[in-house]
Amino acid sequence: MKILVAMSGGVDSTVTAYKLKEEGHEIEGVYMRLHNDDLAHEENIRKVKKVADFLDIKYHILDLRDKFNDFVYNPFINTYKDGLTPNPCVLCNRNIKLGALIDFTKELDMDKLATGHYIQIKDGLLTEAVDDTKDQSYFLANVKKESLDSVLFPLGDMLKEDVKKFASTIEVLQEFSTQKESSEICFVPNTYTEILKKHMDIDKPGNVLNLKGEIVGEHKGYMHYTIGKRKGFTVHGAHDAHYVVSINASKNEIVVGLKDDLNINEFKVKDINMFIDDKEFECSVKIRYRSPKSECSVKIEGTNANIKLYEHVQGLAAGQMAVFYKDDQVVGGGWIE
Repeated sequence: MKILVAMSGGVDSTVTAYKLKEEGHEIEGVYMRLHNDDLAHEENIRKVKKVADFLDIKYHILDLRDKFNDFVYNPFINTYKDGLTPNPCVLCNRNIKLGALIDFTKELDMDKLATGHYIQIKDGLLTEAVDDTKDQSYFLANVKKESLDSVLFPLGDMLKEDVKKFASTIEVLQEFSTQKESSEICFVPNTYTEILKKHMDIDKPGNVLNLKGEIVGEHKGYMHYTIGKRKGFTVHGAHDAHYVVSINASKNEIVVGLKDDLNINEFKVKDINMFIDDKEFECSVKIRYRSPKSECSVKIEGTNANIKLYEHVQGLAAGQMAVFYKDDQVVGGGWIE
């Protein structure tokens, strides 16, 4: 096949390109400019060129900064501004990596796009990777169903440690096997608040309220907090740990409670993205990337769904994805309200 490989300069995309070339496919690489860190781009492109020269393949540099700003970066800023918790990687996978990049693949008249994601496709459904510590099925649950016909994930059946070992056995690729892992959010080098400060004043002190609506303390600005956070604010006279249970952006207020006050047994999601046609079903759900799956029932109405949990969860944050699984396969998901 003629395969376009998304190449970042990292070990995963490098091994992906190498494996596909070794299998005899006709491949080309593509590097995406997604943000304005020119020094990072310069170093990444150096690595991409090194791999491309070694494999004797053509590579492209695709400037997607405008689309990235529209679909990922600006929504990231605005979601925090609204007092919600964004998930930019989910948006990027849908609109950029398995969106604009698939469009570019078709423009080049190539058969498939390949990426270094740790995930599999089985029976037409996204399926968890063999390496559960690197599995990225949660972040891909919002991609368009039709996109799955255009993409390959060669690392889905490999362990990360084996990918690194593989790279270390090939002299020209050894630097990739030992380099530092990239940050989870490519445009956030350290903390998300550093990014927000470039666009607005996030250090506006406000009131901390209890569940009765009474003022019980102060905080340093609502954008410093996400649901479940237990530090960085004061609660006068408190003897027990308090946690953020909700955020009122318009009033610059946070509401806090005890740990049990974070318990949720039912919630709603909007803008669902489904890979199956069922409208009512039982499954398990993940409410954050690192959270365990929880058993639940799902009832879909239009583009929304109601989720009833069989056991409570904590840390449910509006703005995150809720992803539905049947065993190890993703059957859909939606944005938590």
